[in-house]
Amino acid sequence: GNDEKVISLDKLTYAGNRQNLASLDDDERHVFVHGDIGDGELVSRLLAEHQPRAILNFAAESHVDRSIHGPEDFIQTNIVGTFRLLEAVRAYWNGLADEPKAAFRFLHVSTDEVYGSLGPNDPAFRESNKYEPNSPYSASKAASDHLVRAYHHTYGLPVLTTNCSNNYGPYHFPEKLIPLVIHNALAGKPLPIYGDGQQVRDWLYVKDHCAAIRRVLEAGQLGETYNVGGWNEKANIDVVHTLCDILDQEQPRTDGRSYREQIT
Repeated sequence: GNDEKVISLDKLTYAGNRQNLASLDDDERHVFVHGDIGDGELVSRLLAEHQPRAILNFAAESHVDRSIHGPEDFIQTNIVGTFRLLEAVRAYWNGLADEPKAAFRFLHVSTDEVYGSLGPNDPAFRESNKYEPNSPYSASKAASDHLVRAYHHTYGLPVLTTNCSNNYGPYHFPEKLIPLVIHNALAGKPLPIYGDGQQVRDWLYVKDHCAAIRRVLEAGQLGETYNVGGWNEKANIDVVHTLCDILDQEQPRTDGRSYREQIT
C-alpha cells in the first residue's frame, strides 16, 4: 500500500546522489540508510528492526565500460553482495511466522544485458533466451540471477526476477547515453557514438519500469523471470539524432546550427 514504510539501503557510490531523495527526508514512511548489501550484519539488523514484507534488490554496479576497466567492484557488489544479501534474507525469512513467511517476497532487479546483443533484425529477447553475457558487468549480473534462482530451488526462498532494458528518466547519472548526449550537446562538447551507431537497444522509461516491478511483486509466480521492456527498440545513432532534433527545437544553438554537427 501507499502508506507502507520503505527502507532505502544505498552504498552511495560515484553514481549515487543523496540529494535525489531529499524530498522524502520529512516523510516518516521513508528511512534512508547509508550502507552496503555486502554488510551482512547491517542487513540482518535492518531486517530484524523493520520486519519488511519484501526485499527489492536494485543494488548493482551497472556500467559496461567501467566493468571492462575495473571488474572487481562488479564482482564484489553484484555477485558477493547479492550472496551476502541472500544469506541474511534467508535467515530472516526462516524465522518468520507462517503467515508473513508465506507472503514474503525477494525481487531481484536485473538486466537484459545477460542475454547478449541484439542485431538490427533480431526479435526481442524472451525469458527463454539463453544467457550470453559479453562483459564483466553482464556476466556478474548473470551470476547473481543464477544465485537468486538457486536460493529458490535449494532453500525455497520466494524469489522473483525481472530483466529490464535500458532505463531513462529523471535523475539519470550522466555517464549513460541519453543524459550524456544532452549534457554534452548543451555544453558544446562532442557527442560520442560507438562504431557506426547501429547497435540496437530497447528504451524503458523509469516510471514504467517501477510500475512493472510493482506488478511482478504483487502477482508474479515464484521462481519466475519477467522481462520488462519499453517496446522502443532503436539504434543508438537514431536515439542521438532524436535528442539532437529535440534540442534544436527546445534550446537552439546560438549559431543556429544543428546539434547533430557535434556527433563524432
